[in-house]
Amino acid sequence: MTSMIPLKEFAERRRKLMERMAPDSIAIIPAAPERVRNRDVLHPFRQDSDFHYLSGFGEPEAVLALIPGREHGESVLFCKERHPEKELWDGFLVGPEGAIERYGLDDAFPVSDIDDILPGMIEGRSRVYYPLGRDDHFDARVMDWVKVIRSKVRSGAHPPGEFVALEHLLHDLRLFKSANEIKVMAKAGEISAEAHCRAMKRARKGGFEYNLEAELIHTFMEHGARSTAYPSIVGGGANGCILHYIENSAPLKEGDLVLIDAGCEYQCYASDITRTFPVSGKFSTEQRALYEVVLAAQYQAIEAVSPENHWNRPHEAALEVLTRGLIDLGLLSGTVEDAIANEAYKPFFMHRTGHWLGMDVHDVGDYKVGDAWRQLEPGMVLTVEPGLYIAPDNTNVDEKWRGIGIRIEDDVVVTKGGCRVLTDAAPKTIADIEALMAD
Repeated sequence: MTSMIPLKEFAERRRKLMERMAPDSIAIIPAAPERVRNRDVLHPFRQDSDFHYLSGFGEPEAVLALIPGREHGESVLFCKERHPEKELWDGFLVGPEGAIERYGLDDAFPVSDIDDILPGMIEGRSRVYYPLGRDDHFDARVMDWVKVIRSKVRSGAHPPGEFVALEHLLHDLRLFKSANEIKVMAKAGEISAEAHCRAMKRARKGGFEYNLEAELIHTFMEHGARSTAYPSIVGGGANGCILHYIENSAPLKEGDLVLIDAGCEYQCYASDITRTFPVSGKFSTEQRALYEVVLAAQYQAIEAVSPENHWNRPHEAALEVLTRGLIDLGLLSGTVEDAIANEAYKPFFMHRTGHWLGMDVHDVGDYKVGDAWRQLEPGMVLTVEPGLYIAPDNTNVDEKWRGIGIRIEDDVVVTKGGCRVLTDAAPKTIADIEALMAD
């Protein structure tokens, strides 16, 4: 599948990172390792997000080194060599020469030679940017390379004097999505929205939660999204009150709601949608009342996604609507101000209203700068996901409300004039949901 991100954009990302690096420094970024699932079976490989962001290279056992000012090329990749016999069993390898030709890197070497070559590239650099602590095995290899350099100090070698977390520089770049990245995320949102529509239609046939999960995965795969962005949540009835429910094995019951929190990953970019709908195709009186509160809260929060506001403003907007709704329905008492100040809403709404979204479903980027909430800026992408959950064992409320869990979530990109919803093809008004399910 051809990448929607052009090669020149990967090169531009490397250039921007190196511009932010200190003089006489080097950045070392390892690829994700392969993980054993059981015995001799591996988990499907997914590239490390930082590594992919800077290279687009999709193989394991690779290392990217960025060396500003290096005469023979600043971006250097170590990767597996071509091996026709092994490729017969395990598939095509790019190889060092292919890495230069196909990925626009300046230089490339066999990863089997890294112990002989990379220490010489580190030597003489005063600072090493590296994601220390992410992979203990690779941490030990980096320390071994430094020890090799230190052992030659009497011969005039200059080991690095400082290790610096790579994430601080790199993740601030990743927080701001380019036009091409937003196109990929919009495509992921489009695929996921269709999957949610198919799951709504499938629910009318009854069955089990996993039948709806199968509908989601089928739709993802059919459109070239080879994996989910995270384990899908398909919670019928009271299971919708479990925030991270992933068992997805219970029967679907007439009269219950189903909460689906699911999104595909497309070309390493995540989507994240939640919709809640009735198995029967018709909301009950209580379900309808709670749903309208959550939907109004989401609309209010999305309206607050703007460069005029800070990160927490959408959450504040949603919280005010949710709390007022709980009071109006008799689930809370007192004033909205007091209920928020005393966190009386917490038994019904216990999570934040969103998170950054990108290559990771809970994407990188600081939410605060110092002690202040970060200002929203064009190119940032976030989720907006208010919810209400009435626990089945909550004896403080009338029995008619118990076991109802509702969450509505969309992916939203900040624009110069406000925001744009990337996932609005998935219906979320009561009228639209009931009409789709009746079709």
